[in-house]
Amino acid sequence: MEYIFTYLDFNATTPVDDRVVNVITSHLTEVYGNASSLYNFGNKAKLVVDRAKISTANVIGSDQNEIYFTSGATESINLALKGLALHPSNTKKHIITCTTEHKAVLETCHYLETIGFDITYLPVDNNGVIDLGLLKTSINEDTLLVCIMWVNNETGVIHPIREIGEITKDRGVYFVCDGTQGVGKLELDVIETNIDILCFSGHKVYAPKGIGGIYINDGLFKQNKLQPQIHGGGQENGLRSGTYNVPLIAGLGKAYEIAVDEMQGNRMQIDKLRDFIENELLEIKGAFINSKDTLRIYNTVNVCIPGFETEIFIGMNKDIAVSNGSACSSALIQPSHVLLAMGLSNDEAMNSLRISMGKDTTFGELQILIKRIKDFMNY
Repeated sequence: MEYIFTYLDFNATTPVDDRVVNVITSHLTEVYGNASSLYNFGNKAKLVVDRAKISTANVIGSDQNEIYFTSGATESINLALKGLALHPSNTKKHIITCTTEHKAVLETCHYLETIGFDITYLPVDNNGVIDLGLLKTSINEDTLLVCIMWVNNETGVIHPIREIGEITKDRGVYFVCDGTQGVGKLELDVIETNIDILCFSGHKVYAPKGIGGIYINDGLFKQNKLQPQIHGGGQENGLRSGTYNVPLIAGLGKAYEIAVDEMQGNRMQIDKLRDFIENELLEIKGAFINSKDTLRIYNTVNVCIPGFETEIFIGMNKDIAVSNGSACSSALIQPSHVLLAMGLSNDEAMNSLRISMGKDTTFGELQILIKRIKDFMNY
């Protein structure tokens, strides 16, 4: 009997696209030179890195020289926040972020608080949206940066980054954005949105784990305002030392090429899936979609079902991959900080389920999930 696994947790991680695997494999065996070496074999590897920067830059509307590769968004966020805050020339001690940010941002901000920085955590409304008026009034002469994510990983809420960028530019503070859940899924122009630093990971766009990057506006780089967090051989213009992982970088570049080509088709396909699953879920008595009344990314559904014990459901249905929150916290049995910040009770947060779909998701998989949920409610 064939084992069937239903994967509906694409916000946690995506499978690696076969076309990306082929690129990685070829670079493991054929282009294994050190990209920092000056001989021809090293130059060949460096060309691979440069091509991947072009592919990555094309996704976000930047110049290839503004792309730097890291191990993923968590490292990129640490470089962005600590790099700006801890630079010797920085005298400002105030940072603004949001209560529903990813733990990579929140924990980094908590660390900065322990060494003397003042952090403002903006609240959100019941839909998970920040108040732009409050953002404006929170900025003062000591404010160094605003760090607001593009797309929330738990609810799919899309923050108004264009408006945020206008505010930060007008007030002369840096705009750092965690773009992890949006890059490669939605169109973006970092110049038009006035983003100074954008962080992202490959494993959300069908590339492997352990590879990601950071966009740093060239003007910011030339001002020498970012303190490196990893020191060594001076790779990436001294901002991120370490031997280039050429195979994974090549794979990331290929993933972004595919993302650009298939973005619109994926969106149209997954839009239909989201409408279907939400209509089915809302037939369950008392169920409601978290953040339903605001702009959300097309692949994410976060549903609250009264009396639905999410942890028990996940434990009883290990052949179905869904989540009760961020994958980085999913091993902990606790309510989602995102949903609590939106005003849900502890019980409502614990009764909520995140379903995130990908380009290979089928109606059949969603029907399996719906049946399991309804069977569980009648258990």
